[in-house]
Amino acid sequence: MRELIDRFDRHLAVERGVSEHTRQAYRRDLLAFAEFFDSLPALREEGVSGIDALLLRRYLALLHKSHKKTSIARKLSALRGFFRFLEREGGLAANPAELVSTPKREKYLPTVLSVDEAFALLDAPRCSDPLGLRDQAILETLYSGGLRVGELTGLDVGDVDLAEGLVRVLGKGSKERIVPLGNKACRAIYDYLETRGTVASRDALFLNRRGGRLTPRSIQRHLKQQLLDARLLKDATPHTLRHSFATHLLDGGADLRAIQELLGHESLSTTQKYTQVSVARLMEVYDKAHPRGRKK
Repeated sequence: MRELIDRFDRHLAVERGVSEHTRQAYRRDLLAFAEFFDSLPALREEGVSGIDALLLRRYLALLHKSHKKTSIARKLSALRGFFRFLEREGGLAANPAELVSTPKREKYLPTVLSVDEAFALLDAPRCSDPLGLRDQAILETLYSGGLRVGELTGLDVGDVDLAEGLVRVLGKGSKERIVPLGNKACRAIYDYLETRGTVASRDALFLNRRGGRLTPRSIQRHLKQQLLDARLLKDATPHTLRHSFATHLLDGGADLRAIQELLGHESLSTTQKYTQVSVARLMEVYDKAHPRGRKK
């Protein structure tokens, strides 16, 4: 099965143009299923033709013991795509995953920083060396533009127009969008690039200590330390800054459609979760401030 997974991965990269991040996620999910499949000696001789909806339901039931419904839904989506590819290639007569219903996902409110917490993080003292200036520029860009961390690490120097305050972002599905950046973000990027001397437009915008392109994992690790330095006891990730960006825009009166465009969401329903955050915060303020609040 691993050879088939390799072929599917090449299909995603060459024919579909799927991002490296998405391909790696699909690959991990499919290899986990392959490990489960290999643990069943009776099916190994049949190969993938022995996979049916009953086996998939058995696998998903096993996942329910240790995974959230959102994670299981993603794994099922990877399997559907994989079997659809095999069906098209003639390796399967039908897609067994099409007969398996997707678990109903839990509703959750994204974690956000308050405006004061965001300012505390961004305004915390940092070293004025190249790495300190880089970290400041990263935080300002994440919060000012609402970028996904993978979009941020993929930026080249030529993607940023500091004079116009714009950045060209390559989002999910290789869809390009133009996002405005605030003055503080532009200034932070300018100060950081000044320390690098001459740069070419195709050079990575944010570099690690060794001069290579930063990875999302590195940025997440650095953020943990920056939260501690700012004395913020909150379990925030780079995506929390994206959530905060959208929520603060909505609280400030921005149109939901405009926020959808800035975030690069294909569906407005994905953006609408931020209205739930705002309502939840409004009710929290009400409960604390109103003399007849529900929690009094």
